[in-house]
Amino acid sequence: NDAPALKQADIGVAMGITGTEVAKGAADMILTDDNFATIVSAVSEGRVIFANIRKFVAFLLSCNVGEILIIFLSSMILGPTFAPLTPIQLLWLNLVTDSFPALALGNEKAETDIMDRPPRPRSEHIINKPMVQQIVVQSLAIFLAVFAAFNIGRYVYPDYVTDDSGNVIYVTEADGTEVAQEQTSFKFFGHENAAPSNGAETYAFVVLIMAELLRAFSCRSDRHSVFSMGFFSNQTLVKASLLSFALVMVVLYVPFLEPIFNTVPPTLRDWGIMIPLMLVPFIIGELFKVIYYHKDNEALRQRQTGL
Repeated sequence: NDAPALKQADIGVAMGITGTEVAKGAADMILTDDNFATIVSAVSEGRVIFANIRKFVAFLLSCNVGEILIIFLSSMILGPTFAPLTPIQLLWLNLVTDSFPALALGNEKAETDIMDRPPRPRSEHIINKPMVQQIVVQSLAIFLAVFAAFNIGRYVYPDYVTDDSGNVIYVTEADGTEVAQEQTSFKFFGHENAAPSNGAETYAFVVLIMAELLRAFSCRSDRHSVFSMGFFSNQTLVKASLLSFALVMVVLYVPFLEPIFNTVPPTLRDWGIMIPLMLVPFIIGELFKVIYYHKDNEALRQRQTGL
């Protein structure tokens, strides 16, 4: 009589020691130690695994959608020759820089209130409505930060114009006037052979990478501030981020890699400009969690304290 009941249950549970073979075959879960307390541990582990999958997916989607917006919208606004990132920069970023922090998110420990939350509906997908909203907010924040960095970089390291052979021949003012290179100023629209400088592309490249590394820390929880969890408590993520940061420094400061990646070694002035911009998506992401989950976190806090 157990088998039909186990089949009909949302999650059929059978005893591993005293249970019959028929019951085990019909069950979704088998308690190998016949201890019902084990179910609690199994539910907790399942919630942690599901939450970490969501964190992994949210991180990659928000970063990749942000990159798509950067290339697409920048090309639409400034023209196709003014894409802030080169193909090799995008390849390096996706295959090397992003991969280590993304994998480290799968090693995140259980959040303290993981078992206090109500069960999710069986029909709920991994990418639910709050995650979509979070991805949209983060992607737009990344785009705005990188687009601003790119255009500031164009002011600091002015655009240039090449001849048909690719040699730099002159630079232009915003109105298209040809001027001497030492008199260059910021240019919005220019000559048909105009192109952004390596310095401007470096600004966009560095701000995007660092914004995504900080995004990985923000993704450690979809509803709690990373500071309340302990910013450095996930040592795997810390090591992965340091490795990614070291790889960025190699690209920026090893001379023979500079022409390959179209970069220039940033000065202290450059870092002073880039650091505030790379913090923008992180701050927006943390504020989004505080605002969006304020009521849920308050209700959960009241249940935990019995008020």
